[in-house]
Amino acid sequence: MSYAKYESYKDSGVDWLGKIPSDWDLLKVKNIFRLVMKFAPKNNDCELLSVYTDIGVKPRKELEERGNRATTTDGYLIVEKGDIVVNKLLAWMGAIGLSDYDGVTSPAYDVLKPKMPIEGIFYHLLFRSPQCTSELKRHSRGIMDMRLRLYFDKFGDVVVPYPNIEVQKKIVSFLAEKTAQIDQAIALKQQQIEKLNEYKQIVIQNAVTKGLNPNAPMKDSGVAWIGDIPEHWEMVSIKRIAKISPKVDLSNYKLDEKVTFLPMEKVSSNGDIDCEILKPIREVKQGFTAFKKNDVILAKITPCFENGKGALLDKLETEIGYGSTEFHVLRASKRIKAYYLYLITHSSNFLTLGEAMMTGSAGQKRVPTDFVANYQFPLPPMSEQQQIIEYVENLNRKISDTIQSYQTQIHRLKEYKNILINQAVTGKIKI
Repeated sequence: MSYAKYESYKDSGVDWLGKIPSDWDLLKVKNIFRLVMKFAPKNNDCELLSVYTDIGVKPRKELEERGNRATTTDGYLIVEKGDIVVNKLLAWMGAIGLSDYDGVTSPAYDVLKPKMPIEGIFYHLLFRSPQCTSELKRHSRGIMDMRLRLYFDKFGDVVVPYPNIEVQKKIVSFLAEKTAQIDQAIALKQQQIEKLNEYKQIVIQNAVTKGLNPNAPMKDSGVAWIGDIPEHWEMVSIKRIAKISPKVDLSNYKLDEKVTFLPMEKVSSNGDIDCEILKPIREVKQGFTAFKKNDVILAKITPCFENGKGALLDKLETEIGYGSTEFHVLRASKRIKAYYLYLITHSSNFLTLGEAMMTGSAGQKRVPTDFVANYQFPLPPMSEQQQIIEYVENLNRKISDTIQSYQTQIHRLKEYKNILINQAVTGKIKI
């Protein structure tokens, strides 16, 4: 979309800003904001606030999974609605924002209060824009990125635009409307992705319980949640058709030989694995889970299990490997194809029932080996397993292509949103 320009522009003299409208002022941050350090009293019950790169300033109680809860807020900095809160350590990554809340925040943060009339959201958007955060990084101190800190004596010297308050309000109103439309479009694309994944799960579940022939004679499976199955299929448990936690023979390997190492983060929920880490056998043979090429792995711990983390290891870089102890390992027998076993252990019913059977404390629940071993499912002949595998692979390709298209659209919408915000708050388009 194209937007009108202001009547005339002037050179700001600031690289990241470039030209700005002729009637806009240029001010240092310290001319617009002052640093305030008002400390909370003892035994206060103030709302604890934090600032995050993705969502700005929010009460910690709403997001406790993001960090440890403070045992006391005595001596914390008081924040009032309309203040700007700066995470000095992560400001260069966008951890800076306007507070819509009264409360307190960590003394490791800075609290800024406006000295002159401003529309707070205008500077919230400006400070969080990629162009501005690059400038904040340049003014931060530290020997490496994760050690950088933006102190107010440096932040205060950053030059920013100051349009009159009425222009600020117009820009904020315009961006509120436009970004809401963009966010709605993004949410719709994300919903479409979720529906596609749900559809895929339903189709796969139906294929592995009913087969591909709608006219096949059926019989009662004897399992309530499965219902009828093709008459020539057999009900089995996983322990009858696969080895669980099988051993790996190291007799033909030297202990210095390097093998694939798979921590949990190197395994995705769509079955992909990243084999970039290689470690000597001597370093991993104790304390890690062993597996072979073509084994099936699945996460046992929440929330990785619920998200379907796991894979068929047909693309393992080495013949054997090791990984997280939070993986179950299954090795298919001659009665079941390895990929079909993967489909069974990543089907919606398996994941739903497994989640219900988890044991352990909250946040550290695990799927018991007994559940995996005794899980029952209908097993077709090998020829039909291959047909179902080919059917599922074709379905996965089509759905993956569509999802990739949606993800590309989401990426472009987010890029457009950032560009639109930056152009509006730096005067490149007229509101």
